[in-house]
Amino acid sequence: MPTSQLTFRTATDADIPELVGLIESAYRGDTSRAGWTTEADLLEGQRTDPEGVAAVVRNETGLLLIAERDGELIACCQLEHRGEHAYFGMFAVRPALQGGGLGKVIIAEAERTAQATWGAREMHMTVIRQREELIAWYERRGYRRTGQLTPFPYGDERFGIPQRDDLEFELLVKPLG
Repeated sequence: MPTSQLTFRTATDADIPELVGLIESAYRGDTSRAGWTTEADLLEGQRTDPEGVAAVVRNETGLLLIAERDGELIACCQLEHRGEHAYFGMFAVRPALQGGGLGKVIIAEAERTAQATWGAREMHMTVIRQREELIAWYERRGYRRTGQLTPFPYGDERFGIPQRDDLEFELLVKPLG
């Protein structure tokens, strides 16, 4: 991992086009296969769109955290205040930079931000249940599987075109502090 320092900031409307490109590159299509977080074998189509990213950027109960190195946007994640917990989502790291420890640093900053900003006691996230390698990565960061499942939004192409009929999200939870 390059030695130049990461900086973090909250996304603005001006960041939306670049954020859409980053998120798409991390999850969909051949570009995503350069990293290990790809969903390309499970889902085709889009991961998000400008409207979806704008909704997160403009959400009054949350923020989209950006990580930059030397002025270049290299990662992002959504944080949303939901009472005593914060929701973590839309996590994306440039595929060519995945696997070098960057994700650990960003998720730690997200957890710190959720605690400092809202006093969050837990972080919640949902992950596609079939993404065992990704769930294992989160478990190594202290998240636990709850067994609480919610259906994938089949028929809503804003979230992608499923390549199998058994996709579900599982809730993962981590106590903070």
